[in-house]
Amino acid sequence: MNSPDRVPPGAVVVPFVKGHGTENDFLVVDDPGGTTELGPDLISAMCDRHAGVGADGVLAVVRTGDRWFMDYRNADGSPAETCGNGIRVFARYLADSGHVDANGRLEVDTRDGVKQVTYCPDGEISVDMGVVEAADEVRIALRDLKTSATRVDSGNPHAVAFVADLASVDLSVAPMFDPADFPDGVNVELVVRRGPHHVQMRVHERGVGETRSCGTGACAVAAALHAGDASPLPAEYLVDVPGGRLTVTLDEAGHAHLKGPAALTVTGTYFG
Repeated sequence: MNSPDRVPPGAVVVPFVKGHGTENDFLVVDDPGGTTELGPDLISAMCDRHAGVGADGVLAVVRTGDRWFMDYRNADGSPAETCGNGIRVFARYLADSGHVDANGRLEVDTRDGVKQVTYCPDGEISVDMGVVEAADEVRIALRDLKTSATRVDSGNPHAVAFVADLASVDLSVAPMFDPADFPDGVNVELVVRRGPHHVQMRVHERGVGETRSCGTGACAVAAALHAGDASPLPAEYLVDVPGGRLTVTLDEAGHAHLKGPAALTVTGTYFG
């Protein structure tokens, strides 16, 4: 990589911090004034795991009024309503960079509205993702699987399918679905039960592919589980993902509280 004083004329220079939440990884771009032009081509190049830095998406840190706005883009450059793992990484960055005090609570603005963030005593971060409700059954198809799935809106559109075995399913290709069911695309979670309130999950995220974790997906899974078992609220669910473990608590109002780790790992500069 070129050093900063040898960047070719006209090249795009983007400082970033890389972080992850249960190995769902993001590039954080500190841009309070919203002046950095993060177009789809640039984001795709930055997120490329072979020719770029590599990430599941980009989190731009933008100041809007009296709140911080998380401008989240998937790895293909498409905008997303919100991101549960991304909000925790975003909050970790705000605290570690000195933008906020990591005590108590923080409000983060997203395309899905304002989310309440809590810095927990155990070092993890909890996010109130709002009301998450399971809806009707739809059909999805993967390369080697056709099944029914529960449609859930957890800020992003999800289809949750309970299967007998996770290892045998190929998630390397995008799922097929009826565009009338999901006009803006869909994230698909495949789930196996490990206990009454304990599941294991794999996910294919729209605009990215299979990822190591999905926070809004974990919330969608918890909502689908609750719709099936009708447990009294509040109810806590453990969701194991390839990158670790997330805890989702559904409160009496139907809000999903997503709790898990968030870490910053690399600081650098991208030269495009």
